[in-house]
Amino acid sequence: MTPESFSIRKHLLGAVLTGLALRLFFVWRFPAVAGDTGVYEELARNWLDHGIYGLWLNGQLTPVDLRAPGYPAFLAAIFATFGRARIAVMLVQVLVDLGTCLLTGAVTAWLAPVTSRARAVAAAVWLAALCPFVANYAAVPLTEVLATFLTAAALLVLLVAVGRHASALPHGGQGAAVSPLRLYFFGGLIVGLGTLVRPETPLLLASVGFVLCIRWRQPADWPRLIRAGVFMALGLALPLLPWGARNYLTLGRAQFLAPRYAELPGEFVPHGFNAWTKTWVVRFRDVYLVPWKLDDEPINIDDINPAAFDSPDERARVAAILERYNEDTTLTPALDAEFAQLARERAARHPLRTWLWIPLERAVTLWFTPRIELLPFSGHLSPLARKWEEDPLDFTVTLGFGLLNFLVAGLALAGAWKMWRLFPQRSDPQTPARLLGLCLIVAFALVRTVFLTQIETPEPRYVVVCFPALLALAAQLWIRPPSAL
Repeated sequence: MTPESFSIRKHLLGAVLTGLALRLFFVWRFPAVAGDTGVYEELARNWLDHGIYGLWLNGQLTPVDLRAPGYPAFLAAIFATFGRARIAVMLVQVLVDLGTCLLTGAVTAWLAPVTSRARAVAAAVWLAALCPFVANYAAVPLTEVLATFLTAAALLVLLVAVGRHASALPHGGQGAAVSPLRLYFFGGLIVGLGTLVRPETPLLLASVGFVLCIRWRQPADWPRLIRAGVFMALGLALPLLPWGARNYLTLGRAQFLAPRYAELPGEFVPHGFNAWTKTWVVRFRDVYLVPWKLDDEPINIDDINPAAFDSPDERARVAAILERYNEDTTLTPALDAEFAQLARERAARHPLRTWLWIPLERAVTLWFTPRIELLPFSGHLSPLARKWEEDPLDFTVTLGFGLLNFLVAGLALAGAWKMWRLFPQRSDPQTPARLLGLCLIVAFALVRTVFLTQIETPEPRYVVVCFPALLALAAQLWIRPPSAL
């Protein structure tokens, strides 16, 4: 064993043990339950106990498709093996998340030059092990840990596929390469499995397609582009076909993803209300106060962000609608139509606000909100002096987590810039692969962000799956320029 290989193994072991301790700390100190936890657990239990993927509705076990079966299947496997205590789910998620740390190192290894690979991999695994933004989701039965693992695995396979298609030689010149088309198929297959956990996972394939369309924009390259797309699509479809067939046979509709609004068959979807909230909801706390109360609790006009009203008359119109809604906390189609009219008027008055500024503000919320939804802290920093006086610990944790968001983003940007500046000569066979790898990761983060700004609730947890890719870029800060070697 060479000194370098011993050093990297020592770093990997130390990082994994440290990451294990951090995740066990979250499980021990901050176990959590989210709104979707009960739904996933009930689906898993009914699947195990009755062989029906469904929920108890009006005293009857009813087949549903409001959630894709990936995470309930994960829970069912844990329940069948270790019992139905939530602690078992959390401990398995700890192990899965440690696997994501190692996948982050593998992604980094593909991006880094051979001469600095060991340093970069060690840095990546340490960064992933210490980053709390995925680690704290190990302590709650939600999809984030499993979705992040599958996304990181798919990203690694697709990076290799794109890189081998870009390079004249296999990366690093190591042995016979697996066919890129097989890798595209395998990457699509993992994305398909991830889609059964989080329905927006195919955005990764969209990012690959975007990068390949730019690279193979010449007509002579279109056959290669088409073959890559076909193999990714076949891999994606394979896990989804049984789910779509089940929904068609059981529910009468070929639903290959989870329904857009997680509605039950025949359930009313408040399109107008959703369109109205999209014209002003930019903060995560507004989600708790308005959208998540719909059809469950009264909505107080005073709890609504003043940005939702362009005039006192508009505020009075909303108050009148909510007064009728609050009588029985049910949004009728007639009330929903009134919200739809408000949404159209607001978009017509300020189209740039609706289609540009609101999405930009939502992007800031997604990436730079303190990620403490699962922790017993407020997340509020304003007014600074009063918040510090009221609860210094709450203020410190909130500020620390908020700054950590900026730090991770800053390290990723700096690492990407260093990669770009230190690319070796174009004659080096690694250069095209690494260049496309960088472009793919940037495209993935941008495509996912743009998509998430268009959904109803800007939840910061939806970008957690991007963190392995960001940390792999951040680890490129540890690569050395050729002159330093």
